[in-house]
Amino acid sequence: MRHAPSSAHTVHPLAIATIAVLGLLSGNSISSAAPPKTELLWPNGAPGAKGDKPADKPTINLFPAPADKATGAAAVITPGGGYGGVMMSYEGNDVAVWLNSLGISAIVLDYRHAGRGYHYPAPLDDAQRAIRTLRSKADAWKLDTHKIGILGFSAGGHLASTAGTHFDAGHSDSADPIQRLSCRPDFMVLIYPVITLTAPSTHAGSLHNLLGPNPDPKLVESLSSEKQVTPQTPPTFLVSSSEDTVVPSENSVMFYLALRKAKVPAELHVFEKGQHGFGMSLNNPATSWTPLCANWFRVNGLIH
Repeated sequence: MRHAPSSAHTVHPLAIATIAVLGLLSGNSISSAAPPKTELLWPNGAPGAKGDKPADKPTINLFPAPADKATGAAAVITPGGGYGGVMMSYEGNDVAVWLNSLGISAIVLDYRHAGRGYHYPAPLDDAQRAIRTLRSKADAWKLDTHKIGILGFSAGGHLASTAGTHFDAGHSDSADPIQRLSCRPDFMVLIYPVITLTAPSTHAGSLHNLLGPNPDPKLVESLSSEKQVTPQTPPTFLVSSSEDTVVPSENSVMFYLALRKAKVPAELHVFEKGQHGFGMSLNNPATSWTPLCANWFRVNGLIH
């Protein structure tokens, strides 16, 4: 499912080009056996909603792990799209099916973005809400509330890294029981992520779509994830490639080094080959990150 940028709002041309490239590279996708169940992320209306149309109502696709495989771990998936769209298929639903095969439950987040007329903080609000929502399903899905993570691609990787560096323990005075839960992810998986919003390594389209044409320098600093790492940042698995000219691998390297400095457990893989948007690389040994990630899950006690 791809959301075309709305004609009523300006979306950076580089982001549109990136979305097109990602679409061309999605041929190594898989499909789930049955369509996932979809729910509204904010049943009573999203904060900052500009109207009551579908574009104003972010959703989540639900993928509970099969009961005979479930490990208690779960992840929110934030697909990429340059903050101008959301790649719900090969960077979303397909990834959830793979996680289910490992015994990890998942929800795929169709978050608000510039293509729908939304900028910061709407995407982060949605990501934080999705993490809380996943924790709210602990009883129904038999989840361990200390094994709730986030997995993101490209700009969705930036969103995931932002969720991992900007979080709270929940709002105890909220009338909404979901909002009382923590939005801190317990682990992160970042695949060719946008990390920094500063030149020369940022993705200009993502920066423009997230913050607009003249962003506040303090906000750029706050949302450059490599500058926000603390010892409380969750353990992280990172993947990038040296051939990526859209989101340079320096993004992943900077974040990895910041994690190292803060003594946060981290694993980084920079492949020699692979253009941006290689997805799950099911048929591409040059960027075959899924077995490495599964091993990382195992080492960190997320799967058996």
